[in-house]
Amino acid sequence: MRVKDSATRTAAIAVSGPAAGGEAGNGSAHPSGRTRRSGPATGGTLLAAVGVAAFSLTFPATAWALEGLGPWSVTTCRMVLAGLIAAGFLLAGRVPPPARRHWPGLLAVAGGTVVGFPLLTTLALRTSTTSHAAVVVGLLPLTTAAYAAVRTRTRHSRTFWAAALAGAAVVIGFALQQSGGTPTLGDLYLFAALLVCAVGYAEGGRLAREMPGWQVIGWALVGCLPVAVAGAAAALYAEPAHLTGHAVAGLLWLAAGSQFLGMLVWYRGMAAIGVARASQLQLAQPLLTLVWSVSLLGERLTPAAPVAAVAVLVCIAVTQRTRG
Repeated sequence: MRVKDSATRTAAIAVSGPAAGGEAGNGSAHPSGRTRRSGPATGGTLLAAVGVAAFSLTFPATAWALEGLGPWSVTTCRMVLAGLIAAGFLLAGRVPPPARRHWPGLLAVAGGTVVGFPLLTTLALRTSTTSHAAVVVGLLPLTTAAYAAVRTRTRHSRTFWAAALAGAAVVIGFALQQSGGTPTLGDLYLFAALLVCAVGYAEGGRLAREMPGWQVIGWALVGCLPVAVAGAAAALYAEPAHLTGHAVAGLLWLAAGSQFLGMLVWYRGMAAIGVARASQLQLAQPLLTLVWSVSLLGERLTPAAPVAAVAVLVCIAVTQRTRG
């Protein structure tokens, strides 16, 4: 990633993490002149990958939760449960409230990842299958990288963008071939979810450079608790509820796995390797979601899946090795 000047270079490192500058602790000098990746970069990639694995279960878990709850109940109840988990961790750690300068970023995280993305994708999954939803969410890495580039006024190399675009094209082409769908209201919800989630991811990655990642998502969740409790009470009153085993399991995973633990490791990973590179790991998320859809929801997968998986992994490898 090349930064236009020293001022924007500093901003880029703040938003995109150490990888934004191509240095700052992610590698050490090598006699050949190349940068050798060190432990923090490897650990950051692993953390981000664990986050992606957790997120890949979000759509199947949402489909399960919708078996017994309405879309507004699913969204608000997962917020309440995740907020209570976060509050418990913050209280146990005796964590003081964040500084005033952090609250605008926390509001962006809350609006994008706590409220916006869960609500919009849940509304979409009323009519869309999980595989079809994975089509549009395959654009999230590119959306996040684009937002981070605008936010920091930075430039990425042509190789980076070519690999990112190729990976997005593979994911979209594969998922479209699976669903055979055309743009619907559900797609509009998903496209809107991409925009708000990209903002939440990028701003969360920036904050995770200044405070622990678990505190970023923790305070965003706790800040939403009053609205979430009121919303859950209203939603459960207005929408019918029939708690099955699937519905309970799905809701618990959405709250504990996707909303809190997944975001915790995801933000820590982004802080270590940068927003742009971490976002490219999500190219694997739609394919993982399709695997879960087959094993948990009984959807059928075509023989094209292994080919697409290999192509996506190649794109991920390129973006991870590209410095600019």
